[in-house]
Amino acid sequence: MRCGVAYASAVSREEVTTVDTTAGDDRKEAVAGVWYGVAAYSWWGFVAIYFKAVAHVSAFEVLAHRVVWSVLLLGVLLRVRRRIGHVLEAFRRRDTFLVLLGTTGLIAINWFTFIWAVANDQVKEASLGYFMNPLVNVLLGFVVLHERLRSWQWVAVAFAGVGVAFRIVLVGTVPVVALVLAGSFGLYGLLRKTVRVDALVGLAVEVTLLWPFAVGYLVVLGWTGHLAFGHDTWQTSLLLSLGGVVTCVPLLWFTNAARRLRLSTLGFLQYIAPTMQLMLAVFVFGETFAPSHAVGYGLIWAGLAIYSIDSVIASRRRGT
Repeated sequence: MRCGVAYASAVSREEVTTVDTTAGDDRKEAVAGVWYGVAAYSWWGFVAIYFKAVAHVSAFEVLAHRVVWSVLLLGVLLRVRRRIGHVLEAFRRRDTFLVLLGTTGLIAINWFTFIWAVANDQVKEASLGYFMNPLVNVLLGFVVLHERLRSWQWVAVAFAGVGVAFRIVLVGTVPVVALVLAGSFGLYGLLRKTVRVDALVGLAVEVTLLWPFAVGYLVVLGWTGHLAFGHDTWQTSLLLSLGGVVTCVPLLWFTNAARRLRLSTLGFLQYIAPTMQLMLAVFVFGETFAPSHAVGYGLIWAGLAIYSIDSVIASRRRGT
């Protein structure tokens, strides 16, 4: 009898130890995920500094270098991870290829718009676009995927709509940069949800599709004597060659974060990037933030707050 009790006690202690170990591992993974997420979104927040440093180079050439160097870096990463076969498979599958062809056009528009915005002192407008992005995603889900919106999601979208309207009326201009960035990235995310490829493989396909155009454009610039790379300062050439690192490193961090964190947690972390962009725009780059801007931003931020709280409550109910 005592042996049986001792055995049961030992098993019980072993189970408790196993549960504690598992819980501890989960906590470590979650903490690591938060750090990866903070690193990725902080990088995307600070990346305006990089593009400001090459603002004297044409936006098209900066975009071309971003594509060319990304292909080279991704080729190495995919070879190390033995994922090149996944990229080839994406090219062979007609349905996947067509969707990624669409996302290629959208990401090119998004990248070019952001590069142009930084070079033309519109980082504040760019941040507005990324602040609006979560609500644009909700609206696209309703319009395209016929998803039902919860009551508070409607309220959040309404706040954002009124905020944009106030921005147009009070400032007197349409926030084209913000709308293009929010719309292109929202549609990009929508299309990427329909294909079963991870972020790294998908990006590899997209930049590979853009690569011939990028190389062709750089060749033409070199032929006509307008190429900055190799003809400007060595610092400029070095910065342009880092375009692949600027593109790929935060994506790897984000992928690691997404594997470890709940979507609701990622939802909160995504506000780091536009917040940093706005702070850079106002306090570093000297862009104006007048009371008229504050009204529009305030309404959009209110919509984001409602959306975030509603998302957390919904995720807790679902247990996700």
